[in-house]
Amino acid sequence: MSDRQTMTAAYITRPGPADEIQVGPLPVPEPGSAEVLVKVLALAVNHVDTFVRSGAYRTRLPYPFIIGRDLVGTAVTGAPGFAPGDLVWCDSLGFDGRQGSFSEYAAVPADRLYHLPGGVDPQNAVASLHTAATAYLGLFEEAGLRIGETIVVTGAGGGVGTATVQLAAAAGARVIATARGDDVDWCRRCGADEVVDYHDPDLYAKIAKLAPDGVDVFWDNTGQHHLEQTVPLLAVGGRMIILAGLNAAPVLPVGQLYTRDASLRGFAISNATVAELAQAATAINHLLARGTLVSRIGTRLPLTEAARSHHLQEATPRGRIIVLP
Repeated sequence: MSDRQTMTAAYITRPGPADEIQVGPLPVPEPGSAEVLVKVLALAVNHVDTFVRSGAYRTRLPYPFIIGRDLVGTAVTGAPGFAPGDLVWCDSLGFDGRQGSFSEYAAVPADRLYHLPGGVDPQNAVASLHTAATAYLGLFEEAGLRIGETIVVTGAGGGVGTATVQLAAAAGARVIATARGDDVDWCRRCGADEVVDYHDPDLYAKIAKLAPDGVDVFWDNTGQHHLEQTVPLLAVGGRMIILAGLNAAPVLPVGQLYTRDASLRGFAISNATVAELAQAATAINHLLARGTLVSRIGTRLPLTEAARSHHLQEATPRGRIIVLP
């Protein structure tokens, strides 16, 4: 990269609100022997990105710290398994000492980099990466979802909810989704068998009626954690996967939990191993290649508006936010 010594990047010099994000020139990274330099084509914003930036989710950050974790791009340098010009993607930058993705170029560890299947739209792909990997690992590694089981997916109109419905339906589960009223059709298109408006005052009674034998997997994606209402919905051996609510401290009905041989499991994809992420990547690429993994893109912004992208994410947008360098 001798002809281009600097690049535009979005970064912070300390944790804080979205307005701490600066956009300006930083040195183009020099890839190590086990890294690939990638020219970034498309980026996505995730809730966890805002947690890392704000300091709510503590992890090692090298300053100036480039924000973001997902990217789709083109390999500039090679490494075993990769050649210059390859279309590639990554969904695990910006954490545990790794610089992030919100820049024109990124040095990506080769073991965290994957080929993008031919013919796949980079923007749809980048919108799906983090959410689909979360759904895959949460459903199959943590919850052990099986064919024919009943799963409730809360907040099913959002990014992770959308991917969870799609993957659960593809795996042969019966999917009950909760979502806003205007997301009902979308959830059904994603594969939900039943959709209940989460504003319905009889929400839990309706779920109980739809799942008279109990819920095998309850995917708690909203951070509300109404455990006194949701734990009694679990079947014997039911599993609840909790993915949101950093500061939540709900009441836990212990008796309702242990008498069902049920379990609650916290899950954060940031803790996933390289091997687990690679396993998820194989599944994601399969679905992307088949055209069965789709996301709603709500907003597209230039990299220069990185701070605005975080403001919008924190306001719980409808549709994924895509950032283009």
